[in-house]
Amino acid sequence: MHVIGTAGHVDHGKSALVKAITGINPDRLREEQEREMTIDLGFAWLTLPGGADVGIIDVPGHRDFIENMLAGVGGIHAVIFVVAADEGVMPQTREHLAILDLLEVKSGLIALTKIDLIDDPEWLELVETEVAEAVAGTVLEDAPVVPVSAHTGAGLDRLVAVLQDVLKETPPRPDRGHPRLWVDRVFTISGFGTVVTGTLVDGSLEVGQEVVFLPGGAAGRIRGLQTHKAKRTRAVPGSRVAVNVSGVTKDEVLRGQLLTTPGWLSSTVLVDVCFRHLADASRPLKHNAEVKVFTGSKEGMARVRLLDARTLAPGETGWLQLRLQDEAPLVRGDRFILRYPSPGETIGGGVVVDPAPGHRWKRMRSEVVARLETLARGTPGERAAQALDAAGEPLNRAALGKRAGMSGDELSAAVDEALRESGVVALGGSDLFVSAAVWDRLARRIEDELSAYHKAEPLQPGMSREALRSRLGLAAPAFNAVVARAAAQGCLVESRALARLPGHVVRFSPAQQARIDQLMGQFARAPYAPPSYKEAVEIVGEDVLRALVGQGRLVQVQPDVLLAPEVYDEMTAAVREIIRAQGEITARELRDRFDTTRKYAIGLLEHLDATGVTRRVGDVRVLA
Repeated sequence: MHVIGTAGHVDHGKSALVKAITGINPDRLREEQEREMTIDLGFAWLTLPGGADVGIIDVPGHRDFIENMLAGVGGIHAVIFVVAADEGVMPQTREHLAILDLLEVKSGLIALTKIDLIDDPEWLELVETEVAEAVAGTVLEDAPVVPVSAHTGAGLDRLVAVLQDVLKETPPRPDRGHPRLWVDRVFTISGFGTVVTGTLVDGSLEVGQEVVFLPGGAAGRIRGLQTHKAKRTRAVPGSRVAVNVSGVTKDEVLRGQLLTTPGWLSSTVLVDVCFRHLADASRPLKHNAEVKVFTGSKEGMARVRLLDARTLAPGETGWLQLRLQDEAPLVRGDRFILRYPSPGETIGGGVVVDPAPGHRWKRMRSEVVARLETLARGTPGERAAQALDAAGEPLNRAALGKRAGMSGDELSAAVDEALRESGVVALGGSDLFVSAAVWDRLARRIEDELSAYHKAEPLQPGMSREALRSRLGLAAPAFNAVVARAAAQGCLVESRALARLPGHVVRFSPAQQARIDQLMGQFARAPYAPPSYKEAVEIVGEDVLRALVGQGRLVQVQPDVLLAPEVYDEMTAAVREIIRAQGEITARELRDRFDTTRKYAIGLLEHLDATGVTRRVGDVRVLA
């Protein structure tokens, strides 16, 4: 399935040619028909002699409607570039050609129209020579030229035949798994509701599928699909599609929004791009210049940030970061056009390298430029590694694909290459990946955080895993995978939900050890009614006491109740024994068994309730 577009100067016969080969008048607006001038996008289709269906987008040629033209050419595979034989190359001829070149529309043909108005063969040859000079060095340099007349029908059969040959050599749109349709029309049909049309530039759509419009987030479900007014249950990449969407009103959707499936794509206001400044631009591009950005059918204002130059002269190529006024749902590889807003002028265009950098880059940084060059020209594995490096944290396969602009087989091959050659690490058996550089940074941060904790809390056996996770700023799955790898590599030691450096050992001073011996002696002399937490703090200090609890030398069963571990085990075993023998136990029975006080008996039983050993039923406990 292919979609082609027209391009060329105003009144050079684009719409008449489309009507002549399709039988459909693309000028659908009353004003267009009255003025005999295309104002907005028009649509038609034809079936080629070989049976293939082709959609056609007819665009306006007048300079006042150049921005409507841009909304139509973003999704085309090939172009019929129209030049009138009686006028030759004109200003919008050159501007449209520059736009096609910037968008890299590499397939097409040149229709030399209105040949019925030319009686002099030498004039026709001069015009053909002029056209050849105009397209030299552009994407249409080798495009075939077909003289035609929409008025007499001369050359139309050959034009259709040449178009068929051109499209045979044009590869179909790849299906990368996620549908993307830039909306170029929105209307309602009585009894059906909201309908949007556009070119499906990627992925497939199916009836019943849930969809969302970005930016904005209006969500609905596909009620019906049509291509060239024929019903479809499934629309394939590269086709013109009318989508009947339930659950969305006409007022919730605008031209320039993207229809896609939920959950995989986000809108952005910062975009890293490679930009080619047109050689005939009127002035150098300056940092912080205000421009209009066109991509797909969307247009919006932006500020230009020059990343590798003070200014960018006409004819030069450079790296830009665009700060968009309104969010845009872009992916790597999307083409774009820049224009000055007033006076209107097309100044250049290029390709999106990183649709969501997440950082406002500092200018004139070699590492930033190196990163962008890798993203633009590197192998799939290098791009995957770069995406992981830019993320600064582990990513699962889906998030990596989204950030690198890859999916399906391409993503699988990129991950395999990156693991093999590009310094990417798979975290254990999980579906999480991290670049080698990011892993090194994470390992150093773990060491730094634990080292700082040990310095601040020398008497603690380690930092809690949750505290370490919070300081690293990682989600739980990524943190668990990172800690597992760090432990396997000997970067840290895990014990009882704590993490410590391998060389960390709690050491008490002689004075502290003397007070510890005094405290432990009191626990030995009164094992079932030992000092309370408050009394123990008075003897050894709170830091030392917390260290003893952390080492397991004392068990804190309640905020103010401590037991020696062997006593804790003895009393817990007795509780189990009594319940098994008689089915239940009371606090009084436990108190009498160990000749202790109610405080210790109840404290232990409440602790056992909390830890799932026992369960309270009225005034007694049973085994949980």
